[in-house]
Amino acid sequence: MKFVMVPGGWQGGWVFDSVAAELRRDGHHVEAVTLSGLELDGPTDVNRPPNLDAHIDQVAEIIARGDDTPLALCGHSYGGMVIAGVADRLGDRLDQLVFIDAYVPDDGDSCWSLTSEKFRELFIAGARTDGRWVAVPDGLDPRARPHPMASLVQSVTLGGHRGRPPIKTFISGGAWPDSPFVALTERLRNDRGWQVHEIPVGHNIARRDPHSLAAVLGALPPDVA
Repeated sequence: MKFVMVPGGWQGGWVFDSVAAELRRDGHHVEAVTLSGLELDGPTDVNRPPNLDAHIDQVAEIIARGDDTPLALCGHSYGGMVIAGVADRLGDRLDQLVFIDAYVPDDGDSCWSLTSEKFRELFIAGARTDGRWVAVPDGLDPRARPHPMASLVQSVTLGGHRGRPPIKTFISGGAWPDSPFVALTERLRNDRGWQVHEIPVGHNIARRDPHSLAAVLGALPPDVA
C-alpha cells in the first residue's frame, strides 16, 4: 500500500519519519507531505500565506499523479481538513482515509469552527504580530514553523463525493486536556461507516508512539473491493 501522510499545524512531513521508516520496512510506500508555507527554509512568500484551498490543491496534485497502487491518505490534526477536501475531489483514487486525532469536517466547517476555545485563543495570540502567521507553540520540535492563519479560518467546501467511498478510520490519541476530539471520537464509534482505534498517548501520536501508529496503519486492508 502507498501512504500519503499530511501533518498537523506547524509541522512538516518530518513528523512522520519514524512511522514511515516502520511502514517502509514492511514493504509499504510512504510520501510524507510538508504543506506549503511550512518548509524548513521558510515560506516562498511571507506576505501571501497559503490558505486551506492551497493545501488541498497541493495534496490533490500528489494523489492525481500517482499510479494504481492501493492508497491510504492520512491526516493529523489540521491535516484532517486537508484530506477531507482531497477526498471530496478524488475519492475514487483512495482506498483508505485516515484521520489521526484530526478534525473531520462537514461542508462549511473550518479548523477554527471545529476546535476548542483554548486553541482559538492560541491562534489569536500566535498571530498577534502580523495577523498572517501563527507562531509555533511552546513544546514543539525545533523544526516546526509558523502556520498560516488563513488555512485555519477558511471553511472547507465539500460537494458530496458520489463515487466509491474509501474506508474511513479515526485514530484517537485519547482524552488529553482540552482535546477537541473527545465527543467526535465517541460519535464515530457509533457510526457504522467508521473504524475507530485508540492510541492513548495524547495528540502527537506520531511522535509519542510511532510503533503503535505504524502497526494500526500497516494493518489496514489494502482495498475496499
